[in-house]
Amino acid sequence: MIKNFVEELTWRGMIHTVMPGAEEHLMESMRSAYVGFDPTADSLHIGNLVPIMLLAHYQRCGHKPVALVGGATGMIGDPSGKSNERNLLDEKTLRHNQDAIKGQLSHFLDFESNEANAAELVNNYDWMKDFSFLEFIRDVGKHITVNYMMAKDSVKNRISSESSEGMSFTEFTYQMVQGYDFLHLYKEKDCSIQMGGSDQWGNITTGTELIRRIAGGKGFAITCPLITKSDGSKFGKSEGGNVWLDANRTSPYKFYQYWLNSSDEDAEKYIKIFTFLNEDDINNLISEHKEAPHLRVLQKRLAEEITVMVHSQEDLDNAIKASNILFGKSTSDDLKTLDEKTFLDIFDGVPQTQIEQSEIDNGLDIIAALAEKGGFLKSNGEARRALKENSISVNKEKVKDDYSITSKDLINNKFVLLQRGKKNYFVLQIV
Repeated sequence: MIKNFVEELTWRGMIHTVMPGAEEHLMESMRSAYVGFDPTADSLHIGNLVPIMLLAHYQRCGHKPVALVGGATGMIGDPSGKSNERNLLDEKTLRHNQDAIKGQLSHFLDFESNEANAAELVNNYDWMKDFSFLEFIRDVGKHITVNYMMAKDSVKNRISSESSEGMSFTEFTYQMVQGYDFLHLYKEKDCSIQMGGSDQWGNITTGTELIRRIAGGKGFAITCPLITKSDGSKFGKSEGGNVWLDANRTSPYKFYQYWLNSSDEDAEKYIKIFTFLNEDDINNLISEHKEAPHLRVLQKRLAEEITVMVHSQEDLDNAIKASNILFGKSTSDDLKTLDEKTFLDIFDGVPQTQIEQSEIDNGLDIIAALAEKGGFLKSNGEARRALKENSISVNKEKVKDDYSITSKDLINNKFVLLQRGKKNYFVLQIV
């Protein structure tokens, strides 16, 4: 059964521009639509989540999603929204990146279904690699005028008097190559819609123009708004750079924390865009949040939904447990279940010092660990006073002045967490 895709996206705030006739076209029967993804890394990041969600909703509405990995276009570089050309990749790297991206997309899209609307992954390198330059300018290039191409914002912005970089011929031809992708998929896969961010409108409409002029057909464009944060900072970036979907690049704990730290205004917007919760459930959550904002109901539900989708329920449970270690009550046993990356993520920025393994083997006196050997506290006297005040913990458990740190205290066989009071942490790294 076909559901109204445009209607679904509209209440979620995911529609920027819809080409006239697209909604009616979608309601007539199952249609194929594609979104392009840049394969210059072996992981997508959360900036890619909006187009991923477009395809996921598209499939849930009964239509067929096609994810295009831009192996050919990735070798050129899209000038939209960029001021510099990108690095070009070899074929082996592109294939590796394509496989990794498909694995991430499969969390959202059903590639294995026996239904007609099973998702499909294609790579434009497969049809561009044997297309000679002479054939391309003869069969495709003659159908689009330079005036048409120059009118696109992505071109105008780069060759304007304000731009010091200018634009290479390679990048200038990008919209033609992307436009040809749309024509190719229209002819080979009956794909009549291309979707993407609002900055892609110019490239997408070049494709619809080629479909009209060369195939005598009708293609449609649907774009979504570019996500912005309420404080003006860039969505999808943390202090460490991109927030990746790959757990090895951004740990599930840091991923979870990114969403948990959303402002109230952003969380209200994000929960519509980045989850599959229905309108009633979302409205109820928003109302509940407004009654008690300090409980951060919206942020918690958003972070939970999206962490499970991108990673797993187990990763979410571990991320929550890791958050509780820093902000709530936890035990030494909780700490010892953390892998090294998560432990370092949680205590990122906490002062550390290195201690020889032999010191631990012999039993490291707590006063020496705090002062002389560790340097957490300034002197043995200060260490004794803190111990007398019962404010010192080893791995979250209070200790007395007769305590010795041994190998049984090691987290991941290499860390010991010292703490004074509630908020002062110090890490001993055993080498």
